Amino acid sequence: MRRFSSFLSMVFPLSISVAVHAQTMSLPAPSHPASNSPQQAEHWDTQDGWVTLSDFHFGSGETLPELRLHYLTLGRPHRNATGHVDNAVLLLHGTGGNAHSLMNPLFSDVLFAPGAPLDIEKYFLILPDDIGHGESSKPSDGMHDHFPAYDYDDMVRSQRMMLDQMHIDHLHLILGTSMGCMQSFVWGETYPGFADALMPLACLPVQIAGRNRMMRYMAIQAIKQDPAWMGGEYKTEPTEGLRTANEMLLIMGSSPLQMQKQAPTRELAEQYVNRYLDRTVAATDANNMILQLDSSRNYDPSPHLDRITVPVMWINSADDYINPPELGIAEKMVARMPRARFVLIPISDATRGHGTHTVAAIWQGYLVELLKESEPSP
Repeated sequence: MRRFSSFLSMVFPLSISVAVHAQTMSLPAPSHPASNSPQQAEHWDTQDGWVTLSDFHFGSGETLPELRLHYLTLGRPHRNATGHVDNAVLLLHGTGGNAHSLMNPLFSDVLFAPGAPLDIEKYFLILPDDIGHGESSKPSDGMHDHFPAYDYDDMVRSQRMMLDQMHIDHLHLILGTSMGCMQSFVWGETYPGFADALMPLACLPVQIAGRNRMMRYMAIQAIKQDPAWMGGEYKTEPTEGLRTANEMLLIMGSSPLQMQKQAPTRELAEQYVNRYLDRTVAATDANNMILQLDSSRNYDPSPHLDRITVPVMWINSADDYINPPELGIAEKMVARMPRARFVLIPISDATRGHGTHTVAAIWQGYLVELLKESEPSP
């Protein structure tokens, strides 16, 4: 397996954490305005895997004869004296992303290298493409608007079934970003104790309401009200609706400080938007996007957070437009989990708004703390 020749130095967060005792997109961190495109790490030798779940029943009452899930792995599983895998880590991407989203060098190069927190010589990393995303089953495969209206419960249940087929009956850690952050809370209360620890990044464990739902709803309606959508049976993509929807997502995931730095003039700002829209509209399928945005519609883990008794390191950033700290929700919710800690990363030159969840150098020190706390007793 190809590896780094040297280890990226451990960079502990310089920010002050807010510890309290006891939602959302997967946009990449803003890139240089000249390219305005996400980067991918090319030097990791990932392995592709597939599972097929027969007669998968969705919470909506719909069924698929075959639900195919794609995933990536790095490292190798290790079995303890009783034959159980004891080093598996599940890494969950955000809305509209896929397993490759977390291969971004800002994430993978910092966490997966020799001696790093998730060193792949020590851990077996599993990165699934969620239902409706990446190479897993999705509307654009052929069912279009008739694809089942999946939700986060379906996604988490399918992930558990995927692990069963992989003969993984326990996880050392679940780390999720954005939508994956929300799924981490669902995992924790649906399958208590299946993972030794949870690290949710960039979300809130309450139903998607207020401005968050408004933004999602407006993006969905922009697509559906485009005459070219044709009730989901479009012959060509409804580009005007997709343009408006992607404009919403740009604002949702952005950081004012970083956007001002990257586009300090009117010309640069307009060029950034045009490049962004050219790239994202061309890469977006309307039916896929609608279900991706709407899959959070019934998410609300708040009534059962007390079921989560394993260590939780929950991190948001203060410049997250989707999960603004002034709501005061996190400080209330964290108290419902007996071993949870909430950390709010202050705005700095290093933070990237909602996309801070992928900039691992900012928060990797907290991951080290969590892994140490959740290490099984000898």
